[in-house]
Order: sequence, then C-alpha cells, then structure tokens
Amino acid sequence: MSGNAKLRRSVMFQAVLLVVLMLALSNAPVGDAIWLNVPPTGTKCVSEEIQSNVVVLSDYVVVADDHGHVPTISAKVTSPYGNNLHHKENVTHGQFAFTTQEAGNYLACFWTDSHTRGAGEVSVNIEWKTGIAAKDWESVARKEKIEGVELELRKLEGAVEAIHENLLYLRDREAEMRTTSENTNARVAWFSIMSLGICIVVSGSQIWYLKRYFQKKKLI
Repeated sequence: MSGNAKLRRSVMFQAVLLVVLMLALSNAPVGDAIWLNVPPTGTKCVSEEIQSNVVVLSDYVVVADDHGHVPTISAKVTSPYGNNLHHKENVTHGQFAFTTQEAGNYLACFWTDSHTRGAGEVSVNIEWKTGIAAKDWESVARKEKIEGVELELRKLEGAVEAIHENLLYLRDREAEMRTTSENTNARVAWFSIMSLGICIVVSGSQIWYLKRYFQKKKLI
C-alpha cells in the first residue's frame, strides 16, 4: 500500500512538473510584432540591442490603405558598426535574416518611395524574431524525429539556454560599464585634484604679487 502511494505521488509530481514546464514555454516570448506608421517624408526606424552570434529573422509587409492601394517602401538594416545587412527599394513586403557578428544596437529603417509620397502615412507590420524564437523547430523535429512532449522540452531547453546566454551577456556588459564608470570617476578625481592644486598655486601667486606690490608702494 505504501509503495502504491509513493508511485502515485511520483506520477502526480511528474505531471505537475510537466504542466509547469508547458506553461512556462507557452508564456515564453516567440517574437515581437511591431506596427510602424511611416511618414510621407522622413524615415522611421526600430532598433534592438542584440549580442553576437544570435540569429535574427524578420518579415515586413505594407498594409493597404483605405482605398485598397498598397504603396511601396524602402527598407535598410544596419549593424552597430554601420555595415549594410539588408537593403530593398520599391517593395511592398520583404524578409531579412542574418547572424549577428558584433554586439550592439541593430537598426532597421523604413521610408516611403518618392512616387508614393504625399499620400499620407504608410502602415508597416514587422515581425521581428531573435535567438530561440527564430529557430525552425519543424525542421528540428523532422531531422531528429521528435514530437509532442519531447519537442516542447527541447524548445524549453533552448529557451533556458538563450536566457542563460543573455544573462552572461548582461553580466559582461555590467562589468564593462562598471569598469568604464570607475575609470571615469578616477579621471574626474584626478582632474578635481589638479584643479584644486592650480587654484592654490594661482591664489598663492596672487597673494605674493600683491604683497610685493604693496611693499614697493610702501603701503605695508
């Protein structure tokens, strides 16, 4: 009887753990859907800070206006160092995918083409996926012949790894910013000491000069 009770508790614990994992996975972010209103003149941009060696996948599409007309736009994506990663002109939709080579802000900019300007704002729908959200899990499932719970566990494992890598990246950034802050504080301290020393020297020189001047004039 005791053995059956332990077995039931073990099965119930595993079932609860599986439900918790499934809920965590279902609540995990799968990508960002962004709506942009591109003005008739000028450029509208979106950016995201991404670490290196991360897969980025994005689709964008122009939404038809009230009259059913679909205007064309131009799109350009650049890396933190200004490298051109994607550039298309006179398009109503597009896709770009790349693996980041350096950490920093990746910028995607959109603007209306010259022959469509003057027609008002253009709405653009952007689906931006990075890291684990950009992975093709259907191909993984077919390649490794996994499905169901095992596939969901693999997704959760990938999400945990992505979170761990992001935490390491944030830790490195925090250490870098702390080092920069400490160096800046040290420079400010030395500058303050030098400024104080210069003020003391200048004040002493002025006192000495005034004393000599008054002595020559026999005022003291």
